[in-house]
Amino acid sequence: MSPLPRTTPEAQGIPSAAISAFIEAVERQVDAMHSFILVRHGVVVAEGWWTPYRPTDPHSLYSLSKSFTSTAVGLLIAEGRLSLDDLVLDFFPEDAPADPSDNLKAMRVRHLLSMSTGHTTEPFSVMDQFPDKTWVELFLLHPVEHAPGTHFLYNSHATYMLSAIVQKITGGRLLKYLKPRLLDPLGIRGAKWERSPQGIDTGGWGLSITTRDEIHALAKMGQTATE
Repeated sequence: MSPLPRTTPEAQGIPSAAISAFIEAVERQVDAMHSFILVRHGVVVAEGWWTPYRPTDPHSLYSLSKSFTSTAVGLLIAEGRLSLDDLVLDFFPEDAPADPSDNLKAMRVRHLLSMSTGHTTEPFSVMDQFPDKTWVELFLLHPVEHAPGTHFLYNSHATYMLSAIVQKITGGRLLKYLKPRLLDPLGIRGAKWERSPQGIDTGGWGLSITTRDEIHALAKMGQTATE
């Protein structure tokens, strides 16, 4: 897929002076800015990098990585290989606690996606207490105080579980599954994803791509979603 086109800010109804004022404010208020790209109407109107960062440098997307993980889940659903109502425990019978709670047994893929798993605290918060547990075991061991779907908690561990499910279904890493279906069509090359000690892409964070690839991917994904 070709890169986004470029034009002047004024051509898209944005005063260049407003962009200059933003850059000046950033330089006053933000420490160690890496890069900036402004897209309007599907067109790049301004972009720049702060030394020593370059357009070719990959950057961690942090929690924006979750958007790519949820896209993989959507693709698997479209392929008929996964359902929003699939039970989480069904994917990990060997990692389940001996006596899972009713709330854990009721947890579905849709609850991982919406971060409504029923947890009061994120399972990662007690990782140091269980150094011998895998990240999947740690998630399934953590108390589920609320019925899934009734309580929201920002939960990166839930997104990690989605990555683990993708790997269970496909037999390969989340990154490998996305490459021919999303990354290659978007023109993203050299993407890297951090992995857990068990070799599963972290899902909720850890994806690194260049700023241009990031902005172009999100702009194209967003435009496709609204068409």
